[in-house]
Amino acid sequence: MSKVRNFLIAALAAFLVFPSVSTANDVSISVFKGDWRGNAISESSVSVNFAITSRDIDVNIQPTDDGDFTITWRTLLRQKGTPEDPKEVLKETTLTFVKTERPNVWHSSQGGDIFAGDTISWAQLRKQTLTIYVMAISEVGDYDMQVYKRTLTGVNMELDFTAIRDGAVRRTAKGRLILFGK
Repeated sequence: MSKVRNFLIAALAAFLVFPSVSTANDVSISVFKGDWRGNAISESSVSVNFAITSRDIDVNIQPTDDGDFTITWRTLLRQKGTPEDPKEVLKETTLTFVKTERPNVWHSSQGGDIFAGDTISWAQLRKQTLTIYVMAISEVGDYDMQVYKRTLTGVNMELDFTAIRDGAVRRTAKGRLILFGK
């Protein structure tokens, strides 16, 4: 009985401490604010030597008072070299998103010409999931799409990443991050 009581107390405390995360309604972008760190497991359909790899991930989200936000994510990849001696490569991306007239939809402030090799990006917030889409078109007209879904789950953030090339999934990654500071 004490285990049930302790569970109920912990659940109530989490609900009181994180009320906006616990509701089924869309949360504000401000609840994503902070430095999040964790690890993800990546699965690739295009790599023979590195079909499954571990990645260290770091995300910083900084909302502004007017509802825009900047996000920086860093990923330490281990998918080059040999399986016995993988080479670590750190990739970093920073994007700033500006509100649109649509609720909970933002567009990248960078803009650009997708047909000249630039990427286009947009973000969407639905319930507790912030989704960022990054799309590019190759010189021959093929497309690459990366979809980053970051979902708040109590005190954690779950990452669900998918990389698609012309409709075929070529890589996925799933992971969990914890908040290190606002």
